[in-house]
Amino acid sequence: MAQAIELARQGTALAHPNPRVGAIVLKDGRVVGEGFHVYDKRDHAEIVALKQAGGKARGATLYVSLEPCCTTGRTGPCTEAIIASGIRRVVAAIEDANPAVSGRGIAQLRRAGVQVEVGVGEEEARQRNEDFAWWIRTKRPLVTLKTALTLDGQIASRAGSTTWITGEQSREAVQRLRHEADALLTGIGTVLIDDPRLTDRTGEPRRRPLLRAVVDSRLRMPLKSKLVKSAQDDLVIFTLQSPDSPKASALRKAGAEVLRTPARRGRVDLHAVVRELGRREVLNMLLEAGAELNGAALEAGIVDKMILFYAPKVMGTGGVPMAHVRAARWFSKSRALKNVRAMIYGSDVCVEGYFHDVYGNHRSRRAN
Repeated sequence: MAQAIELARQGTALAHPNPRVGAIVLKDGRVVGEGFHVYDKRDHAEIVALKQAGGKARGATLYVSLEPCCTTGRTGPCTEAIIASGIRRVVAAIEDANPAVSGRGIAQLRRAGVQVEVGVGEEEARQRNEDFAWWIRTKRPLVTLKTALTLDGQIASRAGSTTWITGEQSREAVQRLRHEADALLTGIGTVLIDDPRLTDRTGEPRRRPLLRAVVDSRLRMPLKSKLVKSAQDDLVIFTLQSPDSPKASALRKAGAEVLRTPARRGRVDLHAVVRELGRREVLNMLLEAGAELNGAALEAGIVDKMILFYAPKVMGTGGVPMAHVRAARWFSKSRALKNVRAMIYGSDVCVEGYFHDVYGNHRSRRAN
């Protein structure tokens, strides 16, 4: 199962909007077929592995990181192909979070006489597809707020400045997070201060370009910014201004998309932004912003997960906090992060946790 889950990882940035899935066919202690899902190649991981195994699949065991599908979409049901292949036993890490499949694929296999076990490698398999599980149920992306900060919670030495805080290993980890994401969201303040590119610099393949999204209520986006100059149908600007304005027309001519959104308290409605990105089949959105947008996102309740890279440094007074929120109004009602874990990157400590249970009440049904 560990091998199957590792195969699923190879589908990162290649499988969405489908889940990342890996599969292995084991016969007499030997791997005779393996595969992972790539959206553009259509075949699901189970089918790739079964085709590779051929006749050796009869009487074998199929290890798969996600419950086999039993519905017809772009491809036929994997359950029928498994049954036809003569597979004797299926070991699935987790049930599919898709309500159209959840538990039904397992039931169909069992009715056909296939032995099924569920729950091996469950936690790791859940993490591999937490974004799909959230999107398929809510139709909005899993929103992860990522930031680098000092031990006393500062992200910059002063307002309007750029401060490198964490080390090289943390920055490499951020690039991997960008590779896993379908979209990045930032605010116009970050653009004006840092002039970032917001690109995936891992060099690993993607089937869709990383969508770069900017919240810019007054449409202050500079035409000479790195974002606009590098736009190739991968930049969308959410604003309150008219899409027919001269500035909007100039941005569109430069390759950016300008989208007018509803207002909430005089600013872009972040719920509308998240809904629109979900409609575009963005499963995983990384929020890389400054204190203003971080605070607005937290207060709006759109943040599902937080990843905080702490450098072993103290900024002191006068620095910029990670989020501008009104403590008196926010702290008493804020949720505590759940499923918190810590990792080490060089001399930095990364803490991640969740505001929401991304799998809801969904739990695997282990075989007795």
